Amino acid sequence: MRTGRGKAVSSAVRGAVRKRSGGLPGGGRGRRVVTMALALGEGGGGSRLRRQLESGGFAAAEYVKQLSQQSDGDRDLQEHRQRIQALQEETAQSLKRNVYQNYRQFIETAREISYLESEMYQLSHILTEQKGIMEAVTQALLLQADRDDPALGARRAAAADPFLPLSAKEAAASEEGRQRTLTTLLEKVEGCRDLLPESPGKYLVYNGDLLEYDADHMAQIQRVHAFLMNDCLLVATALPNRRGAYRYDALYPLEGLAVVNVKDNPPMKDMFKLLMFPESRIFQAENAKIKKEWLEVLEETKRNRALSEKRRLEQEALPRPAPTPPESTNPFEEEEEEEEEEPSAEEEAVDLSLEWIQELPEDLDVCIAQRDFEGAVDLLDKLNEYLADKPVSQPVKELRAKVDERVRQLTDVLVFELSPDRSLRGGPRATRRAVSQLIRLGQSTKACELFLKNRAAAVHTAIRQLRIEGATLLYIHKLCHVFFTSLLETAREFETDFAGNNGCYSAFVVWARSSMRMFVDAFSKQVFDSKESLSTAAECVKVAKEHCKQLSDIGLDLTFIIHALLVKDIKGALQSYKDIIIEATKHRNSEEMWRRMNLMTPEALGKLREEMKSCGVGSFDQYTGDDCWVNLSYTVVAFTKQTMAFLEEALKLYFPELHMVLLESLVEIILVAVQHVDYSLRCEQDPEKKAFIRQNASFLYETVLPVVEKRFEEGVGKPAKQLQDLRNASRLMRINPESTTSVV
Repeated sequence: MRTGRGKAVSSAVRGAVRKRSGGLPGGGRGRRVVTMALALGEGGGGSRLRRQLESGGFAAAEYVKQLSQQSDGDRDLQEHRQRIQALQEETAQSLKRNVYQNYRQFIETAREISYLESEMYQLSHILTEQKGIMEAVTQALLLQADRDDPALGARRAAAADPFLPLSAKEAAASEEGRQRTLTTLLEKVEGCRDLLPESPGKYLVYNGDLLEYDADHMAQIQRVHAFLMNDCLLVATALPNRRGAYRYDALYPLEGLAVVNVKDNPPMKDMFKLLMFPESRIFQAENAKIKKEWLEVLEETKRNRALSEKRRLEQEALPRPAPTPPESTNPFEEEEEEEEEEPSAEEEAVDLSLEWIQELPEDLDVCIAQRDFEGAVDLLDKLNEYLADKPVSQPVKELRAKVDERVRQLTDVLVFELSPDRSLRGGPRATRRAVSQLIRLGQSTKACELFLKNRAAAVHTAIRQLRIEGATLLYIHKLCHVFFTSLLETAREFETDFAGNNGCYSAFVVWARSSMRMFVDAFSKQVFDSKESLSTAAECVKVAKEHCKQLSDIGLDLTFIIHALLVKDIKGALQSYKDIIIEATKHRNSEEMWRRMNLMTPEALGKLREEMKSCGVGSFDQYTGDDCWVNLSYTVVAFTKQTMAFLEEALKLYFPELHMVLLESLVEIILVAVQHVDYSLRCEQDPEKKAFIRQNASFLYETVLPVVEKRFEEGVGKPAKQLQDLRNASRLMRINPESTTSVV
């Protein structure tokens, strides 16, 4: 009961965390929450949580609902998850201790079981040999008795089955002997117990030891023993330290087996190859004579198998006369019999003797070998259409079994075509052929999964092959072009391939999110981890947003995902740059002498006018004097330029999740300058300097702060009450500069 409740709690907690944090299902966070919730019932700590789970009226949904209502945000849920993690770790440690304590006993028990299994197998082998010896002795005695007294042998045969001709009896005895020999041999092979009951007509044709070699490097692999039966070839590997014992390795039907003679090339000789699509194996016989016997017996057995199969299909295709029903004396049954005769007359036997049906398995093998996937699927569609309205008889089932084996082979080849290990050149269109054939085979889910895995590997490879340039912005341009172009091509190809499979689109959205995470990892590593300037980071983010908006042309908007993935790095960049500005302002304030600026040349004054105009200060001319003098302090002017530059770059990075971060950073920066001016007004005693400080304060309060408020409102779309309150709170010091009251 505890396990079921733990699963319910884990599912509910995972849903709550996902709702709070905007995560999608299938991520690592959900799996960790499931693991932690399952550990609640076994941990050493968290007794209150354990008691809640063990109570009879515990409801997981209500518990998580209450937890979500009581929490203030993600932080409470994260703390709760950490407590669950502690319980899970404690449970894991307890389990490890239990395992280590019993580890020696586990090893000894396994060793005893292995010894017992070996002894039982040896005992079974001895009993089988004794049984074979007794049967051989009995058969020899009977044959000797028949030779001594032919009449006695005839009477014994007639007593066994008086209606069986003598030749048939000999054939039955021969077949029984071959089956007995096969049974005796296969009992030496582990893993073949279920082979004989499934096919009672199976008998042994030929067997012998072979050496297997690697097809690529021609290195010896292992010694095997091959059993050729009338319908299949069994390959078993020799067991070490157990003479005459083997382990099952593979079983190949003769219909799909091809034998190829390997030309002798000393020292490699007496070899032949077995082809079983899509694999092949090379074996070496003991000498040339045994190799020749293997080749002849394999070909002869294959021919006999094909002839018997063809003869059986022809016999089953012949119409069988219906049994004559017994005469009935009931006159009222005549009408019922007439009605029953009509549907029986309509039933027709499925004609499988058509040439294209007989050759269908071989044609499928040829199409698969020649990579004619479309032709193979066309043949399968033709067969399905032919058998759509036919009754399911035993011959049809056997044909379906053969065809299903080819379908599995075709599916494996198509899956290999879409595997990421294959060449990723050619773009998404290179996968269209394999994807379309998998969809025709009814494997749309597998086709979607493999297609997305292939494209993910292609995008990852393209990003990894990008050359990191010295200029960050140049690299980001290339990165965005490569990634978003690949994403756009993949989306268009996906829409073309899976137009009729609406259920696959959710998988594509999940894949697009994971791909975006991979892009953001590469983006952040180059832009934020390398401590680029805020202006460079703003330009890079702007480029990424512009490329992301191109996806909206096909109905795919991933802007919110890139915002969610970049919000942490952008917050860190804003706070870091804010700290730099505050430190620089404090350093200038510590060296402030409250003197007018002398720019020395008209060119420098004109340049300053342009800079202040670009910052939004249009009334800067009223603060300029004659001969290149400016009636403002260098500290206030530098603060104005630096603050407005910070605001402009931050607005390029702005999205709603960063509103409070940007606003609080601006308030902190402005407070540093405001506190310095107010403190100077209270402490300065020189009337001339005091008048100059008031002029700088007037410029700061009446010009700079309104410009900051206006630009923030234009960039964000709504006014900032905190900035208005800051400017209004500063009015006290301007009205009564002699006051010692702090603005802060």
